[in-house]
Amino acid sequence: MRPIPSGNLPLELNAFVGRGTELAELATALEAGRLVTVTGVGGVGKSRLAARAAARSTLPDGAWLADLTALRDPDLLEHAVAEALELTDHTKRPPRQVLLGHLAEPELLLVVDGFEHLVDACASLVRDLLTHSPGLRVLAVGRRPLETGGERLFPLAPLPGPDAAALFTDRATAGLPGFAVDDGNRSDVMELCRRLEGLPLAVELAAGRLRALSPAQLLARLDDRFRLLTGARRDALPRHQTLRTAIGWSHELCTPRERLLWARLSVFAGQFDLEAAEYICAGDGLHAEDVLDVLDELLAQSVVTREEWPAGVRYRMLDTVRAYGGDWLEAAGETARLRRRHRDWYMGLATWCELDWFSPRQPQVAALVEVELPNLRAALEFCLTEPDEAHLGQYLAGTLWFYWVGCGRLAEGRHWLDRALELEGGHEDSRLKALWVLGYVAVLQGDTIAALAALHECRDGAERAGSAVAAAYAEHRIGCLALVTGDLPRAETLLRSALEQYRTIGELNSNVLMGQTELAMALAFRGELADAVELCEHVRLVCEDHGERWALAYALYVLGYAAWTRGEAERARELVAESLDLDHRFHDLLGTVLSIELLALFTATEGDPAEAAVLQGAADGIWPSVGLPLFGSVHFGGARALCEERAREALGDERYEECVRVGAGLDLDAAVARALRTGPGNDRTRRLPRREGRGGDGLKQGELRPGQRA
Repeated sequence: MRPIPSGNLPLELNAFVGRGTELAELATALEAGRLVTVTGVGGVGKSRLAARAAARSTLPDGAWLADLTALRDPDLLEHAVAEALELTDHTKRPPRQVLLGHLAEPELLLVVDGFEHLVDACASLVRDLLTHSPGLRVLAVGRRPLETGGERLFPLAPLPGPDAAALFTDRATAGLPGFAVDDGNRSDVMELCRRLEGLPLAVELAAGRLRALSPAQLLARLDDRFRLLTGARRDALPRHQTLRTAIGWSHELCTPRERLLWARLSVFAGQFDLEAAEYICAGDGLHAEDVLDVLDELLAQSVVTREEWPAGVRYRMLDTVRAYGGDWLEAAGETARLRRRHRDWYMGLATWCELDWFSPRQPQVAALVEVELPNLRAALEFCLTEPDEAHLGQYLAGTLWFYWVGCGRLAEGRHWLDRALELEGGHEDSRLKALWVLGYVAVLQGDTIAALAALHECRDGAERAGSAVAAAYAEHRIGCLALVTGDLPRAETLLRSALEQYRTIGELNSNVLMGQTELAMALAFRGELADAVELCEHVRLVCEDHGERWALAYALYVLGYAAWTRGEAERARELVAESLDLDHRFHDLLGTVLSIELLALFTATEGDPAEAAVLQGAADGIWPSVGLPLFGSVHFGGARALCEERAREALGDERYEECVRVGAGLDLDAAVARALRTGPGNDRTRRLPRREGRGGDGLKQGELRPGQRA
């Protein structure tokens, strides 16, 4: 028996880009186990990563590659592996016995690539080799696990954005000398890589198209990615010549039921959970109780991936994989039926979430809607583009009010509500709800004209339809508009009227509590602090009873404002800081920025005008994502104006503007941490000298009076 040479790994012909972390983790896995399987969707770079990892092997008898992609007959598997190991044997022994004999003593790494179409035979062989060859380690590479004893899985994800862009640039410059990523095309390259989800094969095929197209032109044509991304190198594997063949190979390996579920899962726009898949994808050849088993097979074959989220276990397909399934769904004539079932499921989800928003599960509802947003968008798009579905789009856009308003999505909510109300739905209740929600969103954005138009139309329509619910909400939001535009007497009248209407119809939810809080704000601005505090304390009690946290944040904001106005500086900061913390947890940008504005004033009062200016700069950076800063209101803007005046007085204009620029450069998390004094680098020990009886900026506690202009 001749000694085994040191390996047969092919040399790399182009640059290996990225994957530093994966290489280190794969090396660790190979040290910890004798069988590691790299899995992933076609074109994700499994073979290249495995070859690079194998080249780093320090086993004395080298690393050997057995490429099984072209092998079709499982009976020839042992012969193919023996050939890869450069073994010759002229005896009559079975080929498996030959392999076992040759591998009994050497210490080597065997890379088994492209085994997915021979998985049973390959699993059997690998199991026997590992059992009888103590010095052998196996690195398997395929679109699914071997599912044999001792196997460690190493699922490979696509490249992150920067690495995908680096790969694109490298392959582009190789095929198009002189190409460079510059300010003129950088955003197109990054967006192209994002749209391709960092899938290396797709990125390389796109780079190859630069001989004829610019990055911008590639982007414009990407909707038909399978037609666009063709023409790989002549030496590429047949299944990697085009994007379609790469994904199509996985499709060929699926059973009919797996192909059916793959096609139906393409209706999801992003992630999904098992319950949604069972409802939407079952029927006509696939029972609901079988969806889990078939889904598990698609997971094993890397067609679907599993992800952990706060909302629970989720599944997703890469857009390229989803698009392939979508083509099959269209060919089967099932697209319209599946999109309608998808819409029905997410209508039900939105309805449940609206009801559950007023409960201790409020944070979970926010997290669930956030993760389901792509699917909710798809459901809205279906409603607004299909005949006779507009009323359902109006209902869905209105039902999601709590997310648009409470979770920092005012602009998107406005988009869907405007689109829905441009259409005639023929169902008055759905239209009235969308109208008052649109009015609410426009109020918070500071768009007075649009708010008045929507709310007056809602009020008039409610009167014609006899809808006491819509009438109460319209009255409430007109009162809220009066509050933010400074008409405090009218705000008080309308808000009290709306609250009475809510009591009459038995309405109790977060909107009702917000009505009480807004009334309290109007009273506080008018100097009626005792009544404002009493209202907000009642809101606190109801929130505690129901587990409501979002409306509570606004009640705490009003209580903090009242406490500061009465000179209770420490208590005021505690209340507004708690309000900010809650708002930030919900990603409520309006509540967040209002609290930061008030905390800036508190900070100036405490003797740190520079930090107050930083917080004002941070607020400046948030307002464009909300709407008109401080609603253009003298009352909401009073704290801001006084804080700025005092900070400028203490710092001087140049230093003040410098601090504001620092704050404007903070991201949202850093701004909130700074306001809460919890972030790194928040050195609060450096203070300006205090003046006798005043803060370091010359500002007395409680100096701001309701409605005061600076």
